[in-house]
Amino acid sequence: MNVQDTIVALASPAGAGAIAVIRISGEQAIAICSPLFKSVRGKVLADQKTHTIHLGHIKDGERTVDEVLVSLFKGTNSYTGEPTVEISCHGSSYIQQEIIQLLLRSGCRAAQAGEFTLRSFINGKMDLSQAEAVADLIASDNEASHQIAMQQMRGGFSNEIAQLRQELLNFASLIELELDFSEEDVEFADRTQFKELIARITKVLKRLIDSFATGNVIKNGIPVAIVGEPNVGKSTLLNALLNEERAIVSDIAGTTRDTIEDEIAIGGIGFRFIDTAGIRETTDTIEGLGIKKTFEKIGQAQVVVYLFDANHTTFGTSLPEKPSLPSASLPDRQAGLPEKPSLPSASLPEGERYKEVLREIEKIRNQFPLKSLLVVANKADQLTKEEITALTDLIPDLLVLSAKEKNGVDTLKAKLLDFVNTGALRNDETIVTNSRHYDALIKALEEIEKVQYGLDTDLSGDLMAIDIREALYHFGEITGQVTNDELLGNIFANFCIGK
Repeated sequence: MNVQDTIVALASPAGAGAIAVIRISGEQAIAICSPLFKSVRGKVLADQKTHTIHLGHIKDGERTVDEVLVSLFKGTNSYTGEPTVEISCHGSSYIQQEIIQLLLRSGCRAAQAGEFTLRSFINGKMDLSQAEAVADLIASDNEASHQIAMQQMRGGFSNEIAQLRQELLNFASLIELELDFSEEDVEFADRTQFKELIARITKVLKRLIDSFATGNVIKNGIPVAIVGEPNVGKSTLLNALLNEERAIVSDIAGTTRDTIEDEIAIGGIGFRFIDTAGIRETTDTIEGLGIKKTFEKIGQAQVVVYLFDANHTTFGTSLPEKPSLPSASLPDRQAGLPEKPSLPSASLPEGERYKEVLREIEKIRNQFPLKSLLVVANKADQLTKEEITALTDLIPDLLVLSAKEKNGVDTLKAKLLDFVNTGALRNDETIVTNSRHYDALIKALEEIEKVQYGLDTDLSGDLMAIDIREALYHFGEITGQVTNDELLGNIFANFCIGK
């Protein structure tokens, strides 16, 4: 990748549309575009002022390719920090390719993935964490992930890290200076102030590291598994949540043989709902595979919604024993999810009406102790008020609803939203969503703790200086003050071409 080349790419989505935007960036961008553009007013593009828009035609010799609007950005006042031209043409795929091929023949090179943003980083228009936020912003599909990406792109995370790094660098300079005067046994760095700084850095790093659990589930969506016995209304509930007929609904038990997934935003947070096969003992091979996959999805979920039919008088089947599954990559307690309430163990009712339900709930709690469990009674439209009251008295935190009538579905959505710790998001605090940043913060904290140990044990300045330099290195990894070609290649390879 030669950053001296003038590059071109389609900046709008591929395919036909009303308009398309073609971006050209590089020192020769204006010189290449100028002879190809014929202004309706006879203007010469190269002579026009920066940040102006001009109407005209793209010409390939005597042939007119399209009528276009050309946006001009001279000097460093552009997204990439170098001369840039953006051509807004009609959205025909044929026209797009004709203009791009004409520019390639005239001296441009096809841009690689993320190359425009890479040039913005190289030219100092943004640091590395802000550049990564650009990709997150493009990929954001709900309010929360959009808000986090915007906060990072505006430099909130970068500024916090940069300030800590600068303060640590100032003390590091004084420690290094002491080494030059080691024979005089003098101290330039006030140890009391240095301890206060290290304590403050430690506190900030731990807060940022803890925020990753929340940020990760917000960025990727919170997986919610809907489980229960066959024919209790799991698919009906999924359809009610999505407000569309996503899953097949039938009175025949075992209709859902495989998992069905879809995502919606609730209160700006993405939730990925998984409708699973009904859990029961079966001799049907295909249904058995679906039930096995159900347990796998429970293992991957952050929240489990256990649904049962409140109108059934007895529940004669029970959960089969499940094979041991690896726990989820992020423990639920890290993701801001509440601790599960404990069920009363000795307060079963006299009759058999809901005794088996309580047993099934306890089995799920025992099999998945780290999962947040929400118990939901379906088909409430078939119960009397007295029966509903008796049921809610029996099972703590029970939610009673009717998926078919869509009564209580909004209450379920509100309860799911309560499972996410959105306090930091509402307060516009910095939330870490990038695993690379998380790894660098962990390593920086380890080095800071070594510095703290050195201060507590009066370690010599030369040894402390090594740990400080390592901490500064990891801070620099986040903002891009420390980079290499492999790191940049890995980051920008995930961008779309044209950005």
